Amino acid sequence: MPISKRQLLISGSALAASACLLRTSFIQPAMAGDTVRLSSVKSGSVGWLIETIRAEGLDKKHGFELKVVEVATNSAAPVALLAGEADVVVSDWTWAMRQRSKGQDFKFASYSSALGSVMVPKDSPVKTLGDLYGKKIGVAGTGVDKSWILLRAYSMKVLGKDIGKNADVVFGAAPLITEEFKSGRLDGCLNFWTYAARLAGTGSRQLLSMADVIKALDISPPPPLVGFIWSEKAVASGGVPVNKLLAAVSDANAVLANSEPAWERLKPLVKPSSDDEMASIKAYFRSGITGPWNAQATASAEKMSRLLIELGDTELVGDGTRFDPNLFYTQAG
Repeated sequence: MPISKRQLLISGSALAASACLLRTSFIQPAMAGDTVRLSSVKSGSVGWLIETIRAEGLDKKHGFELKVVEVATNSAAPVALLAGEADVVVSDWTWAMRQRSKGQDFKFASYSSALGSVMVPKDSPVKTLGDLYGKKIGVAGTGVDKSWILLRAYSMKVLGKDIGKNADVVFGAAPLITEEFKSGRLDGCLNFWTYAARLAGTGSRQLLSMADVIKALDISPPPPLVGFIWSEKAVASGGVPVNKLLAAVSDANAVLANSEPAWERLKPLVKPSSDDEMASIKAYFRSGITGPWNAQATASAEKMSRLLIELGDTELVGDGTRFDPNLFYTQAG
C-alpha cells in the first residue's frame, strides 16, 4: 500500500513550610557542567513539564541546571539536535531509528504514550470509520505521517478498503486542520493528541483512537512513540546529566498525575477555552504518562517499524533503515 508523494498537501503550591524543608534537605547543588539544554515548543506539552520541573524545584533536587532551547515547531527540534544547539530533544523514535541507521549514536527514552484520534462533530451521524468513506477528512501532518499510514492499514484490515482511496483527504498543520474542522468544512479529522483533547473538551466526539488502531494491527501493547532523544557521545563528552533530567521528568509526571494545583498553575500555558477543555487535556496527558522502556515495548516497536517500512516510503523511515533495539534507553543503560 505505497503512498504517493502527490498526495502530500502540507499546510502550512504553595507547600507547607515543613514539606519545603524536607524537600530542601535532599537538594543537590548543580555543579559546573551539570547543564542540560532541552528543546521545547513553548506552547507544547513539553513546556508544561518544564514549568512543573522548575516550579517544584526538581532540577535543583536532582542537581542539574535546565536550559530551554525554544523551537518554533516540533519538526525543528531534530534540527537543533543535529546542529548541536540542544543536548536533548523530544521527537519520534522512528526519526531516531533512521538517524541511527545512518551512523548516529542516538538514544531514546519514552516521554508519552498519548496518541491522536479520529474526531467527528458531536452530532455527526458517523459511527464507524467506514461511515467516513466518501466524506471529507482532514489529517494533521502529511501523507507519510505515522498515524495516517497506520489508519490506512487499519481500514484495509478491518473494513477491506483503503480510507485514503475512498475519502476526500486533505493534509495540513494541526492548527489549520482543527480550525477547518471547527468551521464545519470537514466531516472528520485525524489530529495529534493535544488537539484531539481540545476538540473533545469542546464537544467533539472521538470516533477512533490511534491506540485502538495499533492494537487492531496486532501491535500490543502500543509502544510509546514520542520521547527524549540524545547523542551518547555528545552527552558523555560534554558531561550532560541526561539521567538527572529523566529523574526530574519522572518526578514531574508524578506531580501532574496526582496534583490538581499543579494543573491550575499550568493554565496560563495550556490556555484552555473552558474547564471542560482543561479537564480533557489533563486526562489525555495523564493517560500518556509512561514508565521505563521495557522488553515488551521493544518487541512492539520492532513490529511497528516493520509495518511502517512495508506500508510507507523512504520519507517515513528512510531508505536502508534497520531496527536497532539499542536505540532504546532502559534503566540498565
